[in-house]
Amino acid sequence: MLAATLAFLILPVAYTFVGSFATRMTGVVPEGLGTLDNWRVVLGLADTIGSQRSMGWTTLVALPNGIGIQVPAELAFSVALALGGVAINVVVGVPIAYAVARYDFRGKEWVDAFSVLPLVPGVVLGVAFLRAYPNLSATSFGLIVGYSLLKAPFMVMAVRSEFESMDLRRIEESARSLGASWPRTFLTVIVPQARSGILAGAIICWTLAAAEFNFSYIVYAKGTQPLALFLQRHISNSAFPQAAAAVSLFFCIVVAVTVALQRLGNRGFDAIGGD
Repeated sequence: MLAATLAFLILPVAYTFVGSFATRMTGVVPEGLGTLDNWRVVLGLADTIGSQRSMGWTTLVALPNGIGIQVPAELAFSVALALGGVAINVVVGVPIAYAVARYDFRGKEWVDAFSVLPLVPGVVLGVAFLRAYPNLSATSFGLIVGYSLLKAPFMVMAVRSEFESMDLRRIEESARSLGASWPRTFLTVIVPQARSGILAGAIICWTLAAAEFNFSYIVYAKGTQPLALFLQRHISNSAFPQAAAAVSLFFCIVVAVTVALQRLGNRGFDAIGGD
């Protein structure tokens, strides 16, 4: 049963990935497999015009003698935006989740409700941004703030469930009895023990932020477009093999960033906790 379920879920991804190497589709059957032309177009390595425009390239790291490491501009831009939103979610969401799980205080019910319920749909928040913060519209900072607001509930819920599975009062009292201050207790004892929830929340927030279309469409930085708009452009204006290459590229990025967040997160928690 489990194998059948996994196969059912993986089949669309595998089919799309295989289709990205086809020259054409005959019905639902990809033909001419083996070409890399679709990936060249998507990665901006082939000449394109108009709505087929591919992503440009930008210098990620400038080395001496004029040599630089080039990366696809829209990919680097979107990864950075989504990671910025995740950073805000971690800094703000983890203390909120801890406060709700650990303490009883006036207004806890309201904080609990607002922290786990999606604020508004992306399209509504985008319109509100245009009206309330005209200086933030069409800016990278506006996108980062919007992503963090839209995805904050996922971080709070993931971390809160982790905190609720721990005996926070006993852990706090043990650390304080050994002379640790409250900030040190929180940062070096409690937070590392909630690593699985924080990492899960970070991965969920990043994945959803990178694919957030509605908010990105309304409030996007002029020039380089977020990845969600890049995907929409290829899906709407390209044949299936090229659209499949764009979608497969997104899958690859999600896997790469997920692995990177897990490894970097574990190392960071080990450093904080001193394991």
